[in-house]
Amino acid sequence: MATNTLRLLKELSDIQKNPDQAIYVSFDEDDITNVKALITGAPDTPYEYGYFEFNMQFPRDYPTSPPKVSAITTNGGRTRFNPNIYAGGKVCLSILGTWRGEAGEQWSSAQGIESVLLSIQSLMSANPFENEPGYEAGGQKEKNYKKDQERYCQKIQHETFRISILQRLEGYMRINPSTGRVSQPDDISHLSPAERELEEQKRAHLEPFADLCKRLFRYYYHTYRRTISKASESVMEGQQFAIMPFEYGGNQMAGKFAYRELERRMSVVRAVIDAEGETWVKQGAEAAKNDEGISASLRLQFSQTYQHFLSKYDGTVMLELVEDNPFCWRIIYIGRPMTNLDGGLFRIKLILSQRFPDEQPRVLFETPIYHLNITPDGVPYYRPRKADDIKSHIEALIEVLENEQLSPDPRTWMNLDAAQLYFGEPEEKREYRKAFRRAVQRSAEY
Repeated sequence: MATNTLRLLKELSDIQKNPDQAIYVSFDEDDITNVKALITGAPDTPYEYGYFEFNMQFPRDYPTSPPKVSAITTNGGRTRFNPNIYAGGKVCLSILGTWRGEAGEQWSSAQGIESVLLSIQSLMSANPFENEPGYEAGGQKEKNYKKDQERYCQKIQHETFRISILQRLEGYMRINPSTGRVSQPDDISHLSPAERELEEQKRAHLEPFADLCKRLFRYYYHTYRRTISKASESVMEGQQFAIMPFEYGGNQMAGKFAYRELERRMSVVRAVIDAEGETWVKQGAEAAKNDEGISASLRLQFSQTYQHFLSKYDGTVMLELVEDNPFCWRIIYIGRPMTNLDGGLFRIKLILSQRFPDEQPRVLFETPIYHLNITPDGVPYYRPRKADDIKSHIEALIEVLENEQLSPDPRTWMNLDAAQLYFGEPEEKREYRKAFRRAVQRSAEY
């Protein structure tokens, strides 16, 4: 195997093992020189929790020469999301050789995929306006451009919702953005099992981030709605976007604010994603009835996992199949004595797709809980150590419940009101703990 191939494989593997930086990659093992990458926008920026895709093509002499990078999230080449990320896909970075830079900023073989993607991520900042030369922060010039900076961030925020989130998810799920109707995919039921599997693999290759984006949407749905509500107060519905001094021709971000429409589309996407989970349950029941291969495998996994938690957690964690469906598990967690969870009884539903682990489980707390890492309607943020191991998913969920030192990383905050209390003043943190305990005490009533 060529040296550059080994280098690429190691870099890609390292990124896949460490998604903490909100950077994700996908590649075809038959041609790893063509890589797709997804960067999620950082908190407290106009790109917050948006999904921005890039193509990376690596030359034969990599890492001597840098990859060629192009932006895909451009609304079909009509929208420029950043002074350095053009509507046509060009990414201006000195390390890529697409922008002049200072000495020491050019490409070197010590750099790699991660450094390129982190550099792009840094462009998507809280004030992208200053990325344009001549518009940097500081002095009278910054004061003169302050209103333009605000207007620029406002329209990026709007288009992050419209294009990077909604347009992408509507495409994945074949939702008509105007009517909310879902069109059915091409029927492949007439194909043999082997042919169907091959066709599904082809579709997954074309849309490698579909499942990831759906999961992120479930995590941040309430954050999206909250941000939209706040942002809509600062602009007029139907107001045209301001065109910046450095935008021109087809290389700009033109349009108008339509937050009411975005709210409607946001609700439709959430409903379709939720319905998809229910479809998994029905499809799983049918597969179990027909005794298809994956259902037998899941039954075996359930039996083994049941015994594992029975012995390891000494009655704290119980498992059951909902209506004897191996694709729908219920976790029953009983709070340990002398802990903050003492007296608690929580039911958690875990729904599996027939394409697991390529599609990760949909998890929902059926018992209401007030928790920083769980949305008000029960969607938990959790990270299994092994994505292909159901036992690892359950252990990660237990860790969410039992962990008393919560992360300051805002990407893990699923309940923003709870986060404000937990990371507030001492009195506010005490209020968080009281609200948590009240939820624990009421849990046995459900």
